[in-house]
Amino acid sequence: MTGERDTAIRVLVADDHAVVRAGIVALLASEPDITVVGEATDGEQAVERALALQPDVVVMDVRMPGLTGDAATARIRERDPAVRVLVLTTYESDASILAAIEAGASGYLLKAAPAEELIAGVRSVAAGEVALSPAIAAQLVTRMRAPAPTALTARETEVLRLVAEGLSNRAIGERLFVGEATVKTHLLRAFEKLGVNDRTRAVTLAMERGLL
Repeated sequence: MTGERDTAIRVLVADDHAVVRAGIVALLASEPDITVVGEATDGEQAVERALALQPDVVVMDVRMPGLTGDAATARIRERDPAVRVLVLTTYESDASILAAIEAGASGYLLKAAPAEELIAGVRSVAAGEVALSPAIAAQLVTRMRAPAPTALTARETEVLRLVAEGLSNRAIGERLFVGEATVKTHLLRAFEKLGVNDRTRAVTLAMERGLL
């Protein structure tokens, strides 16, 4: 028994909801090959305790007060790459999944998942593998199979850049020596490619993608 504990997977549990955190701790602690070495109630504390305790795996919630789980994951991975992070959350949007993976998380599971899935996920992440719930894996596959967005033309980019400067369609037309109707056509094509339906969102998304 002592040997099992000596080689047990050391886990830190970070979640701001006390009842949820206690449930996760109790579940993991019941496994002979897993030892819960600490708990954290927010992102800052998760970083602090992960660096101090050097667990094998941090089970990390995403939405926590102060520092988010994604930001905490990035800090932990930057300062101690040996510590792996398994995100456990109720959020399954593409943005949340990608943010966690980009931050360096080795796994992404949903809190609604069966207990066996969480336990298996901790073991997989500790072994250097990736752990994704079936629903999350399916989402990522669907996203990867989706056709890549069509690139903006040079003129569409130019029009959006002038929109970002606050120019009206008429002013843009005068600047580019084209009619107002032509400006509208370029904007509508840009909207379609970006998947938006207004000027503000088009400019914002183009900036986020580094197109402007």
